[in-house]
Amino acid sequence: MKKEHYGFTLIELMIVVAIVGILAAVAYPAYTDSVRKGRRAQARTALLELMQQQERFMTQRNCYAAFTTASNGTATATANTECGFSSSTTVSMFKTSSGDSGASSASYLLKASQCGTQSLRDCISLEATLKDSTADPQVGNITLTSTGVKSCTGSQKTTNPQLCWP
Repeated sequence: MKKEHYGFTLIELMIVVAIVGILAAVAYPAYTDSVRKGRRAQARTALLELMQQQERFMTQRNCYAAFTTASNGTATATANTECGFSSSTTVSMFKTSSGDSGASSASYLLKASQCGTQSLRDCISLEATLKDSTADPQVGNITLTSTGVKSCTGSQKTTNPQLCWP
């Protein structure tokens, strides 16, 4: 008389677990790298949109607007007598974070400041700052100036600058 056995043996189960583990070891790093690339692209797009807004502001007021962004997405102007801003002015006319969902879910917050010692009538430097500084150590913060200089602060800045601005 023959007995029918149902189910899997321990060896069959261990083979399946090993295969799933190997696939996960390959797939997870590729997935996280793709997510980082997507966030970088969002940050670059947000910087370009903000630069367009700044150029529009420049044509209207003959100066750029410097501001910082809090973690909640509220932008506060940097004191600037040239543009008529005090340090407590809330700036709502500019993009303040990457993505379209708002600052709460954005990976990068945006800020604008003057380029070195130049006047805000001459140059503006935009920076996309990572909310979580450990999220992308290769690229870090991404910058763009009105003079066309593009850069980043990460560890691959000099060895692989294509990661910052392809």
